[in-house]
Order: sequence, then structure tokens, then C-alpha cells
Amino acid sequence: MNPRDLQLLEMRPEIPSAKISENMSFDEKFQNQSLRPVVKLQNDLLIEVFKNYVAKHKNAFYELSLEKRFSYIENAIQKDIKFRNSLKGMIIGQFTIEEYAQYIRNSSALNKRMMNLVKERLQDNIQLLQRDMAY
Repeated sequence: MNPRDLQLLEMRPEIPSAKISENMSFDEKFQNQSLRPVVKLQNDLLIEVFKNYVAKHKNAFYELSLEKRFSYIENAIQKDIKFRNSLKGMIIGQFTIEEYAQYIRNSSALNKRMMNLVKERLQDNIQLLQRDMAY
């Protein structure tokens, strides 16, 4: 393993609840072994990127009810392809060479899992997405 890969793996947080077992599908193993730790590592960046996204869209997010904010997050990730690709890049950029090789074998299904994790993380941190906490 090259030095970059070792450093990437050392930086990642451990997630005790992300279990890995032999009877799991490849996608589920990849999600728990790679995607979850990377998304958790990138949490603060993802929040800042979303705040910037909101600001670039005239801060309409802050006028919405809590329920509609959840929908806004989901729609931004699902429908804004440029934003979605930017988020994917932030996650994929933290992959080791081996993980990237595994990822490209089934990128479509893994992208869905990746974006679901990002959506959940943003929604779980919705209290950090208040107007007074934005720039």
C-alpha cells in the first residue's frame, strides 16, 4: 500500500456500528468499510458546502419549515447534478487506489448508497444549518 493510501486510512474515524460480515453483499461491505467512514470524515466539509449551496440559491432554505428543509436537502442532492457530482468528488477523493478500483466495478449502485449517506448526514445535522450559523 502506498503512503497516500495509508494516510487516508489512518485519518478515517472508526464506526463501531458499521459491522462487516461474510454474508453481506459487496455493496453493503463497501458501504460499511469505506463509504461510512469517509462520509463521517468529511462531515464538516459537507455541512459547509451545503451552506454555500443554500447561499447561492438565495437562502430560500432558511424560510422553509423543518419538514420542507428535509425535502430541500433531498432534492438538492437528487436533482442538482452539478451539486451531486461535487459531493461525489469529495467522497471519491478520499478513496484509496484499491477502494477506487472496487468502486468503479459497481459505481451506479454505490453512488446511490453514497448520496443516501450524505443526505442522512446533512439531515441529521439540520440544527447546524440555521441562518444564524451560516455565513
